[in-house]
Amino acid sequence: MPFTVAVSGATGGAVTAAGFAVAGLLAGSAARVLLARMRRGARVPPPCCELAVGVLWAATGAAWAAGALPSGWLPVLLGLGWLAVALAAVDVLHRRLPDALTLPALPAALLLLAPLGAATVLRASAGAVLLVAVHGVVHLLAPRALGAGDVKLAAPLGAVLAAGSWSAPVLGALLAAVITGLVAVAGLACGGLARGAAVPHGPSMLAAGWLMLAGTGLAAGAG
Repeated sequence: MPFTVAVSGATGGAVTAAGFAVAGLLAGSAARVLLARMRRGARVPPPCCELAVGVLWAATGAAWAAGALPSGWLPVLLGLGWLAVALAAVDVLHRRLPDALTLPALPAALLLLAPLGAATVLRASAGAVLLVAVHGVVHLLAPRALGAGDVKLAAPLGAVLAAGSWSAPVLGALLAAVITGLVAVAGLACGGLARGAAVPHGPSMLAAGWLMLAGTGLAAGAG
């Protein structure tokens, strides 16, 4: 009987993950179409967005189905996964982060965090202000290293990370810096990046943010 239950649970988890993967493919397609139709259209070749969102949503759905991710964190992680893919694609291909996505992302994040309670939303709001302030100072001191779009992106990332803990935004910022540094070193080593060329920091911020948020959600599930 225990073996049968385990097999049934594994099958159900696989089906759930597959369902999330299909939903992610559709959401990724919608992101690609939306990017192309914005005022400053950004064309992303298929199936980049579709596959990336599909993978992230499948992993998120599998963790939720296994009971490792609490339901309250599910929509936040799905939303950040979608935003991360859309913005990273534009930043890599066009070297910019569209205001049409970064500016509405903060109220959307706070709305998705609302089921976690008023205290969480207040902490998220403070985290957004904190991370924007830090990134704003860096942008003023070194505008080539950190663009204005990165400062705007810091608001929703600061919100979702601070919702988990006060230390998460700081750790996320440090992890993003490490990722950008590693990308720069790898680019120079393989000859794909000219010496002195700028490396887009937005994708690193988004990757670090998603990883930190996933870790927060899994830790909440384990607790």
